Amino acid sequence: MSAELRNSRKRIVTPIHEYNSYTIFMCMIMILLQLQVGRCSPPEDPVKCLNGNSNCTITNSYGAFPDRSTCRAARVVYPATEQELVSQVANATLLRKKIKVVTRFSHTIPKLVCPDDGDGLLVSTKNLSRVLQVDQSSRTITVESGVTLRQLINAAAKASLALPYAPYWWGLTIGGLISTGAHGSTLWGSGSSVHDYVTQLRIITPATAQEGYAVVRTLQNGDPDLNAARVSLGVLGVISQVTLNLQPLFKRSITHLTRNDTDLGDEAVQFGKQHEFADLTWFPSQQKVVYRIDDRVPSNTSGNGLNDFPGFRSTASLVLAVLRLSEEDQESKNDADGKCRNAKLTTTTLRTGAFGLTNDGIAFTRYPVVGYHNRLQSSGTCLDSLEDARLTACPWDPRVKGLFFHQTTFSISLSKVKSFIQDVQKLVALEPKALCGLDLYNGILMRYVTASDAYLGKQEDALDFDITYYRSKDPMTPRLYQDILEEVEQMAVFKYEALPHWGKNRNVAFQGAINKYKNAGEFLKVKQKYDPMGLFSSEWTDQILGLKGGLTIDKEGCALEGLCLCSQDIHCSPQRGYFCRPGRIYKDARVCTHLVLSKQ
Repeated sequence: MSAELRNSRKRIVTPIHEYNSYTIFMCMIMILLQLQVGRCSPPEDPVKCLNGNSNCTITNSYGAFPDRSTCRAARVVYPATEQELVSQVANATLLRKKIKVVTRFSHTIPKLVCPDDGDGLLVSTKNLSRVLQVDQSSRTITVESGVTLRQLINAAAKASLALPYAPYWWGLTIGGLISTGAHGSTLWGSGSSVHDYVTQLRIITPATAQEGYAVVRTLQNGDPDLNAARVSLGVLGVISQVTLNLQPLFKRSITHLTRNDTDLGDEAVQFGKQHEFADLTWFPSQQKVVYRIDDRVPSNTSGNGLNDFPGFRSTASLVLAVLRLSEEDQESKNDADGKCRNAKLTTTTLRTGAFGLTNDGIAFTRYPVVGYHNRLQSSGTCLDSLEDARLTACPWDPRVKGLFFHQTTFSISLSKVKSFIQDVQKLVALEPKALCGLDLYNGILMRYVTASDAYLGKQEDALDFDITYYRSKDPMTPRLYQDILEEVEQMAVFKYEALPHWGKNRNVAFQGAINKYKNAGEFLKVKQKYDPMGLFSSEWTDQILGLKGGLTIDKEGCALEGLCLCSQDIHCSPQRGYFCRPGRIYKDARVCTHLVLSKQ
């Protein structure tokens, strides 16, 4: 580890040089993006019905699934107690209706929530939102599955306890985040995945007529079935209650250090072993990486820091529209230079504002930022919202013209991370501007994860890469440097055998994924035992679990949205000059490459 990373407590800021008036305007937009807005239109319910609670559609919080399909269900129910939940599952089992669980904000990108057809039942956990018990002596918390991460963090903190590691966005429900393997960042202790802190779980599954068509199963540590239920993808039943291990509340000290990415391959492997809450944010086209030096400190250390990440704040709808229009204009004109200019402004603004950290809840003055864990571990203030006629919104709210993007998220074994990073750097050397667009979405977030006993959890210690990038409203329109991002995705998934994040990703990332889990067979045995009729399964879950084909959707333009790997030019957009070709570095990749026909 370099002495710079070990000892630095200095704030590193890239200077802003001369920019034209348009760029200065964009800088002002980004500054506005950082400002806290006092009111915001709250996210709408992801379920919409034509007749009361019947004839419904379900979507995610972004308003579109990877294949842009519309998911329909015959009915939605909102049980408020476990008894009501049992009754609904029993009735659906009696009628042999498909059942899918939907959460309050529905942040899962793939179609885990979709029934097979319009005749299924949606069970919302929106009203299962009570904290049932916080036990200071055993340091545990028991909650209903619809409790949000923020509720859990706050309830634990009131008892001077803390969930040690968690996702950075607090608008997730406990049932949803453990079912998809959501995590924070650490290589320490029991790891960063929340499901590895579950000590007991209650789940309602279908049952025989003699059992009343539904049964409550209580799974505790030591029960092998718990390793299936920890990350269940919603195919075992409906989780009603979860008990998690906590720790005494503590303070953390955070410093962001910006460095050149020349030695990132070596540093990435070691950095997480040296700092408990370490993560990295990589800006490949700028050849920069931000190291988060983040550790526990004694509770008497001065500081009352707060995390309020700008990307999770309420934002004026007008600002969101200008940002989106700007990127659409750059995409339509193949304006890579414009994207790179705006990318540098965006990252400079974020670094200047310490990525939303403040020393006292009001202003950032210096590093380190010290504060209690519950004030630093997650954020999401755009959910603190009163209706304001959509003058403001969460940045991705589909009801306004805001951000619309793909997310490609995967974890690569620490033993392979260096080679993957070096391959990406080779791509950047060939096309220096190709990944500038990532910086508009805060670069590549890299978080540490550890091997888990969960059958569908992480298989070994790894580094998770979270990549967010532009998505066109028109599924037939290619992106600028379409081929480079496709090659990164395929290189990770196939060359480096990356595991997908179950709650994110395009179809491509799930191809052959189930074969990478050594206990997949054990998971499927529990699935068969709990739900032999497959009422909680769907075509999509059967596909990603390897029980059914059809994960690849072979049609015109399918590769543009990650629905297939191109094998024919028609899978790309030949009419716009995009043809199926091998990758630049990873020759086995098949990507949609822009060719200038006049030069052929």
